[in-house]
Amino acid sequence: MRSCFIICFCFTFLLRRVISGTRFRGLTELASSPPRGWNSYDSFCWTVSEEEFLQNAELVSRRLHAHGYEYVVVDYLWYRRKVKGAYVDSLGFDVIDEWGRMIPDPERWPSSRGGKGFTEVAKKVHDMGLKFGIHVMRGISTQAFNANTPILDITTGSAYKESRREWRAKDVGIKERACAWMKNGFMSVDTKSGAGKAFLRSLYKQYADWGVDFVKNDCVFGDDLDLAEISYVSEVLTQLNRPILYSLSPGSSASPAMARDVNGLVNMYRVTGDDWDSWKDVSTHFDVARDFAAANMIGAKGLRGKSWPDLDMLPFGWLTDPGSNEGPHRKCNLNLDEQRTQITLWSMAKSPLMFGGDMRRLDEITFKLITNPTLLEINSFSTNNAEFPYITSSLSRHTWTSLSRNQMSKGITDFHALGLTSCKDDNARGWLARTVDDDLEQVCWKEKLSELQVPFCLYKKHHLLESDEELTYNHLYDGKVRLFATERTEFCLGASPHKKLTSKEFKRGSFSPCRREANQVYLYEVSYLFLIHNLDVAKFNS
Repeated sequence: MRSCFIICFCFTFLLRRVISGTRFRGLTELASSPPRGWNSYDSFCWTVSEEEFLQNAELVSRRLHAHGYEYVVVDYLWYRRKVKGAYVDSLGFDVIDEWGRMIPDPERWPSSRGGKGFTEVAKKVHDMGLKFGIHVMRGISTQAFNANTPILDITTGSAYKESRREWRAKDVGIKERACAWMKNGFMSVDTKSGAGKAFLRSLYKQYADWGVDFVKNDCVFGDDLDLAEISYVSEVLTQLNRPILYSLSPGSSASPAMARDVNGLVNMYRVTGDDWDSWKDVSTHFDVARDFAAANMIGAKGLRGKSWPDLDMLPFGWLTDPGSNEGPHRKCNLNLDEQRTQITLWSMAKSPLMFGGDMRRLDEITFKLITNPTLLEINSFSTNNAEFPYITSSLSRHTWTSLSRNQMSKGITDFHALGLTSCKDDNARGWLARTVDDDLEQVCWKEKLSELQVPFCLYKKHHLLESDEELTYNHLYDGKVRLFATERTEFCLGASPHKKLTSKEFKRGSFSPCRREANQVYLYEVSYLFLIHNLDVAKFNS
């Protein structure tokens, strides 16, 4: 099969400049750009106290809020008593109310006493100009199930009754659907029953009453998918007077197909397992980010706004260990280049940016990394971000740069790219050729691209035999051509269809000075691929 060139119009990292400081004013939708904030998990695991949390929140307000970090989130087990024998999957150490709902441990969260829950903490966070978030688990706790607590009917303020009887935790908990990684902790509830729905309504109504702005719902997505609970919680959130951003976690084995079932119900959803400060963890995110971008899931429709695939938190700075009962006590294990790579990928993938390090020990290098203005602008305002598999090209016969000065002065940010496709592709049938001199042809795209753009042209010349080696193997070069940026034939287009571009190559448009040893030779009207000196040769058809 022969292959032809196809022109592609790419709008990569199209940035819309905005005045600094206006990012969060007058929003009419939730998560209009990827959410940004701080989460306690990477630095405290489950042990964070009210004092430690508010100290971090104050520093987020002072140092990061101006850079768009607006949420501060208490991660999981804020209801667990920090006593001997308590750990991540322990049973019987949680504080619950008479309705089986989790409430903050009063020893760690003293302002919660007297039935106040997180009301006082949320008020202090709001006074700092920030938004307050909490982590919650799926369904109902095993502790509430074992205690068989009654279920609150928020419409009456008393126990839920249906079919002339009072419903309790054991009527709605599904013990066979316990959270796989916290089997002693939580289980799904029956969302088909009125009582199961009443229990979930009572949970999220309480969170709204506390002043919660962000809920991270864990053990409901990826391998732990519970679409019924996600759907009903989303419905409840639309009925509340208070807008609450809805986040799902974790995302082990999450796929774009799975995400399409939930993106309209939520605002962000994890697409990987937990990411910690090891390169092994970070490296798994490249293919995932590519796949969700290719599926057009970035910034898709979400709950009361948009939704964003979430690559997990940024474990930089001063941290703890996963599953630890100890607070922050060590530095990030990633070196600086690895950290730069991670936040660059997160920004390009438009993932929510949730910093996980202890703000009280935020060093200047980490601060500059997470507040880099270029990365944050890409994260918020770039569009159509995707892996770039094409060969970039010139825009006119007079230049081999990516953009002409005329276009740059007019603010035009689109450019052309060449890719290989089948000659049977209708989109490839748009090239016209004319003779410039005896051995030089100009090959142009027949359609005018826009009023501000010059015709797109390449120059084609048969390969000239220049060395004894080439003369010896004349048959290998017979019928081969080179493609040039201009009629001066100084710069040749690279010929490998699979070559990934370096940033330097990308900026110069994949043209480089013509060299005998370079992979710059194309087949002319030949219907198959072969190798010359172990170099891939791409096909070209005029």
